[in-house]
Amino acid sequence: MKPFLEKLFPDVYTRMMIDTKISNYCKFNSQLLTAFTSSLYVAGLISTIFASPVTRAFGRRPSILIIGGVTFLAGAALGGAAYNIYMLIIGRLLLGVGVGFANQQMCPVKKVAGVALLPKWVLYPPGSGPRRIGYMLLI
Repeated sequence: MKPFLEKLFPDVYTRMMIDTKISNYCKFNSQLLTAFTSSLYVAGLISTIFASPVTRAFGRRPSILIIGGVTFLAGAALGGAAYNIYMLIIGRLLLGVGVGFANQQMCPVKKVAGVALLPKWVLYPPGSGPRRIGYMLLI
């Protein structure tokens, strides 16, 4: 974390090195660092809203693989090649869009009176023990 902070957040790095008695929660008081952290989550949230009509129009697989995968790879490449904070935040925004499009529902949903119900095999998969726990963790 030190080389990352030293290169992209030098003011936060110097504050971290000078103030050794302050808690870590108070050291990182930077709006750019907060923007860097939250940009992925905000972009994922907003792109999920737009992913639903795109998925309905073109199908789940193309929207996940093409839009989600390509934007995620572009964001990862941009974030890896970033030499300033703004490139890093744009890369995180692209990562968020990729996550938002890749986060599509993977099982059929039945709507009853406007409420989405998951099928019984999703909630209670066949088998028992570690296989069932592993299946539930994957969902």
